[in-house]
Amino acid sequence: MKKINYLVVELFVKSILVHLEKIAQAKSKLMLEHPYIGSVATALKLENNAQKALTFFSDGISLYYNGEYFDTASVEEITFALANGAMHSLFKHDKRLDKKVTHVWQAATDLVVNHILVQNGFTLPPYAYFDERFKAMYAEEIYDILKDEMNMSPDPNDEEAEEASQQTQENKVETYTDKTQATLEEYFEQIFQKYKHQGELPKDLQFLVPEYFSNTLDWKDLLHQYIAVYAKSTYSFMPPHMKYLYRGIYLPSLSSNLLRIVIAIDTSGSIDETLLATFLAEVHSIMQIYTNYEIELITADAKIQSHKTFFPGEMFDYILSGGGGTDFRPVFHYIDENLNYPTLLLYFTDGEGTFPLHLPHYDVLWVMPKHNDVPFGEVLVL
Repeated sequence: MKKINYLVVELFVKSILVHLEKIAQAKSKLMLEHPYIGSVATALKLENNAQKALTFFSDGISLYYNGEYFDTASVEEITFALANGAMHSLFKHDKRLDKKVTHVWQAATDLVVNHILVQNGFTLPPYAYFDERFKAMYAEEIYDILKDEMNMSPDPNDEEAEEASQQTQENKVETYTDKTQATLEEYFEQIFQKYKHQGELPKDLQFLVPEYFSNTLDWKDLLHQYIAVYAKSTYSFMPPHMKYLYRGIYLPSLSSNLLRIVIAIDTSGSIDETLLATFLAEVHSIMQIYTNYEIELITADAKIQSHKTFFPGEMFDYILSGGGGTDFRPVFHYIDENLNYPTLLLYFTDGEGTFPLHLPHYDVLWVMPKHNDVPFGEVLVL
């Protein structure tokens, strides 16, 4: 009868449990901090395979990882690994391999994915591929550059190796049935729509996955994505946070229903009736979408023309006045003097006017019919 070394078995089991616990923690961290990426990561097939991965890598279908590496890696590093695998899957890198050199394609796709993750606040592990040269580039473009830099020339042995690698890749894909792939893509589409409406999609996603945005990416969608972030991050002391109330500690609670923003409309002479009507229609649309809001609506040209606060259920009737020159400074001065703790200012304008010299303490989104340079804030072109 074969003697079993129970100490070795126990240590092996504990090792497995260590990295499995870290993976569970990393998934929870992703869902809390990056819910869209976390949702994609939950669909990944995880495989502990030291022969395939010194640390980890993803082929777009599975995330292969080295269990010994995960045992010593921090939860943050494993979180990055899961996010990396999720992005490879989302960008369908496995389907775009074609007849490319596998290890060069892997490097190119990692450069794309890792740049996206850094842009979205992830901490880059010290061994990960990263190069600022390849910002906002497709993997195919990076692949061509890398091949040129490596001075790679055709070689019969290389071609044979690549054919074998390609065959392995095709066999791997074949085990992943068409039905499973269709279900996965349907799942990706569902969670995309969910987090798109919640304004929680990663930065630069529309650049690299254009098919998800092709029929929906217009300025109104972008505007509502932008506003959604402020609707769900508004805090209020009424009611207070219940968790600490019994201890006599009053903290603000998160109000997911209240949208509290400032909207300024440029009524200067350079704004024609059609553009002004577009501005007003979008303000009305915001009021229709959100059932609980407090919107401070200011109209101004070179001076403040009017200010009114709108609450749910009120009729959106407004008398507009103006027609003079354009000076943006009075609006910012008025907000500082009269409004408490604004988080966002939407400024509907043509962008032609005098800007303030000082950065405000709240976010600003300039909504314009064409792009103009602004000293601060973000620009959304109609």
